[in-house]
Amino acid sequence: MMKVFGHRGYSGMYPENTMLSFQKAADTGCYGIELDVQLTKDGQLVVIHDETIDRTTDGTGAVVDYTFEELRRFDASAIKGGTHGFQPIPSFEEYCEWVKERDLVTNIEIKSGVYYYEDIEEKTVEMVRRFGLTDRVLFSSFNHASLFRLQQLAPEIPRGALVEYVDLGNAGYYCERYGFQNYHPGVEWLTEENVKNCKAHGVGVNVWTVNDMGVLEKLYEWGCDGVFTNYPGVCKAWLDTREA
Repeated sequence: MMKVFGHRGYSGMYPENTMLSFQKAADTGCYGIELDVQLTKDGQLVVIHDETIDRTTDGTGAVVDYTFEELRRFDASAIKGGTHGFQPIPSFEEYCEWVKERDLVTNIEIKSGVYYYEDIEEKTVEMVRRFGLTDRVLFSSFNHASLFRLQQLAPEIPRGALVEYVDLGNAGYYCERYGFQNYHPGVEWLTEENVKNCKAHGVGVNVWTVNDMGVLEKLYEWGCDGVFTNYPGVCKAWLDTREA
């Protein structure tokens, strides 16, 4: 069955990358959750997508310019108009403590493509191992150098090569050659030919960000392995009906 990941949780309905959004995604019975990790000024792993807090909170400035305690003062529900009560930016530790008791797989995106945080890969692997999550996570990044570092640090944890804007030709060969178990393309540019290429090389295909049911059906027919969606409840319900 195609795997459904809640993209930043249930971000279509709730403030993205918050514990509320993750809980609401888990409530749908989806396969997993996708989230993003960055580092604070004092070296703490936090869950937030952008390198700045402007879009998703009521604050401004770069994540790396704030300590963790300073970041916790900002309201991450501001992206949804503050209608869900105060939602702090979670620490990655807080998320791991929560998810360790749940039957979920977590796709951890290492946000090192715009600002290269020192030791972010080491800190993330250490946290995953501390909570016994090594068999329930996969890593992804647009910065494939981070994936190479993760391969050195935790070869037992699968990795997915994220690509942006344009589909990568011969992606299956590329991923197989460099030890990436998965290919993570944007939905707008993925071709059936590239899905077949990945399958031929034993590489899984997980597609972002799938919020259209017609597109979901097409990816299902192509045999894609998973989708990242802002509406995991909707996608999960459609797939359950399809495979009933």
